[in-house]
Amino acid sequence: MHNKTFVAAAVGFGLVALSACGATQGQDKADGKTVTLVSHDSWAVSKSVLADFEKRSGYKVRVLKDGDAGQAVNKAILTKDNPQGDVLFGVDNTLLSRALDNGLFQPYTAKGLDKVGARYQLDGKHRVTPVDYGDICVNYDKAYFSAHHLAPPQSYADLTKPAYKNLLVTENAATASPGLGFLLGSAARFGNQGWQDYWKKLEANGVKVVDGWEQAYYQEFSGSSEGKKAGGDRPLVVSYASSPPAEVIYAKKRPATAPTGVATGTCFRQIEFAGLLSNARNPKGAKAFLDFLISREFQQDMPLNMYVYPVVAGAEVPADFTKYGPPARHPETMAPEKIAANRDQWVKTWTSLVLK
Repeated sequence: MHNKTFVAAAVGFGLVALSACGATQGQDKADGKTVTLVSHDSWAVSKSVLADFEKRSGYKVRVLKDGDAGQAVNKAILTKDNPQGDVLFGVDNTLLSRALDNGLFQPYTAKGLDKVGARYQLDGKHRVTPVDYGDICVNYDKAYFSAHHLAPPQSYADLTKPAYKNLLVTENAATASPGLGFLLGSAARFGNQGWQDYWKKLEANGVKVVDGWEQAYYQEFSGSSEGKKAGGDRPLVVSYASSPPAEVIYAKKRPATAPTGVATGTCFRQIEFAGLLSNARNPKGAKAFLDFLISREFQQDMPLNMYVYPVVAGAEVPADFTKYGPPARHPETMAPEKIAANRDQWVKTWTSLVLK
């Protein structure tokens, strides 16, 4: 889930322009033995796991990383009559309605779907297959709060208190997935009208808004290894519940405990899906690949590659991941229908309130 910022061409997540030439290049190379996966840049899988699928299925997998999540979805919508690939991975619950309303996918009930929890199956017509979930949450720099003898915030409301003035950095809700998730979480927590008053308080309390996750986490946040190098001075950042284990696992010298923590009362549940693209050149191969995505082998491989949690019951999660990045127990959620009905207007209103 890390690194999934996305760009919009206009307020309200306008579609990104794409040339006809660029739209057809991927499919020109397609054949009956190749499955082309279109994904956001955070797609990752162990070579051995992917090789095992290719050997068993007889299909060769070609991956087109198409920028960030929103950009990949928008390009797929624009090219749905002549798609770049066969399967799209990475559409999440914040943008699911846009993909479905635009007829991006064709129905397919993946083998093994009965082992996927009902709470992740948000489309009754099975146009998308749930693949993973995670939580967008505020992370905090443990060293900062220890040095200042200050308890870290634990809730949305805490972030508006004077003690945390000028400490939080978040991503633009109109240009970044975590920023949108944080906005939706606040709307779920405070209601259709209350979220606006909440953001007025955050703005008055010095919240800093930057374009995307990489800038917020790697440049502004004092708790990340890269943020320290960059001189980041914000000890609070909107990121993911899975960010702390990444700080441990990728550290040059492994620390005994994660240097960052999660404000568990600030989390919004994010679910990612994959789907068989309409007009896919290789629907048979695409179906086999969707089956693979919810296989136990792939599901157990995901956590340490994409820092997300599996949706298949019984799939094991590495001990390091659960120790340093457990999912939120009570994350905010929102029905796709409500997101669809309000998302674009909320983003416009948020922009006028916070980026004035």
